[in-house]
Amino acid sequence: MGHQDKDHYAKKHPHAKLDHAIAPLIQQAENDGILACADAHRIAKQTHCTPEDIGIQADLLELRLSKCQLGLFGCISGNKNFNPDARITLAVRKIILEKQSDGRIDCKTCWDIAKECKISRIDMGTFCEQLEIRIKPCQLGAF
Repeated sequence: MGHQDKDHYAKKHPHAKLDHAIAPLIQQAENDGILACADAHRIAKQTHCTPEDIGIQADLLELRLSKCQLGLFGCISGNKNFNPDARITLAVRKIILEKQSDGRIDCKTCWDIAKECKISRIDMGTFCEQLEIRIKPCQLGAF
């Protein structure tokens, strides 16, 4: 959903119910209607939920997700937040190309590659952008 859908995120989940144990944790972490990706993942870990569960709860609370750890959305500038100085190695390039399918790779796989290769998540997002590989789906369900 795009910015034009602001305040209508709950419509994505017509059968979902607000979890009254998790909602307060999300509300404590949100700032002015915005929940940062890192906070959503922290809450998922803390509550033993999946990131997708937290994303659904954020949608039910009509919160916008921001500060994607791969640099894809929610940046102050409104643009993607990539590292223009990042240089991809042949080894990382090979792994990304092996893991992608039809020009796509999922967010969780990107995180796993970044950890395995000891690169930042922002650099991972940058490399996928350079290789014209779309990152989808998002672990939080943002896209």
